[in-house]
Amino acid sequence: MTKNQALFDLNLRVEEGEIFGFVGPNGAGKTTTIKILAGLHAATSGSASIFGTPVHALSSRDELGFLPERPYFYVHLTPRELLHFYGQLYNLSYETRKERIDSLLKRTEMLSFVDVPMKSFSKGMLQRIGLCQSLLHLPKLLILDEPMSGLDPVGRALVREIIMEEHKRGCTIFFSSHVLSDVEKICNRVAILVDGKLRSTNVIDELISATQNVEMIIQGENIPSSWNGIQLSSGMHQLIVPIEDREQCIDELRKKNIQIHEIRPQKISLEDMLVHEIKGQKIDPQNMGVWT
Repeated sequence: MTKNQALFDLNLRVEEGEIFGFVGPNGAGKTTTIKILAGLHAATSGSASIFGTPVHALSSRDELGFLPERPYFYVHLTPRELLHFYGQLYNLSYETRKERIDSLLKRTEMLSFVDVPMKSFSKGMLQRIGLCQSLLHLPKLLILDEPMSGLDPVGRALVREIIMEEHKRGCTIFFSSHVLSDVEKICNRVAILVDGKLRSTNVIDELISATQNVEMIIQGENIPSSWNGIQLSSGMHQLIVPIEDREQCIDELRKKNIQIHEIRPQKISLEDMLVHEIKGQKIDPQNMGVWT
């Protein structure tokens, strides 16, 4: 049987206390990486560790909270029963379990369902219970694989808030998601993985500001078609100008008696960056409706 290699020379370090984003297309190797860190897959070569403890050692999971992309629970149980079960696995006393279960269910807005069998729960509700399970033992490291999956906008905002609260508590968070707007909002750094290979690792702000353009809203007659402007309502046009060409563009507009209504910086989104990485391209302003 032919074996497919999922990861190639992946070298990654997450600093203690940061929120680290891990993004890439389907099949990039993100979940394989996470399962190796959680001790669910054994790497065929190389090594990985959590706070200095190799991941093949059971003790590496003592400080780990893990929410998989598709959490599976015994759905005939209620959230209270399930979380007491997991709390016993961590050798938590009954009083400690009771206090933390009530607190976590309240934080995730699931307290009113504490004694309802989970077979009636939606995917988003099960996701919230999974988050409770991952936080029950106050982990130092939280690994989240698609934690926003199945959540509505209110649920996503709630999970983001909980992640930030855990970060303030001092928890290190490794966060994989296809919802890139959430990654931009909460992560300190992000790694982009494509076809099992690490394409880039950088601070979020530096990554998306490195390709900054300027957006200009202009109005006038005889705007050259070569400028690739986008026509807006009321005779307005939008130009996207590389920041280094801004002054030259302003001079050209003045010469042609074209009125400038607004100039504002435009950053490339993390989604744009990921799409270009997947395609093996660099961000090219001339392919984005830009004045040339």
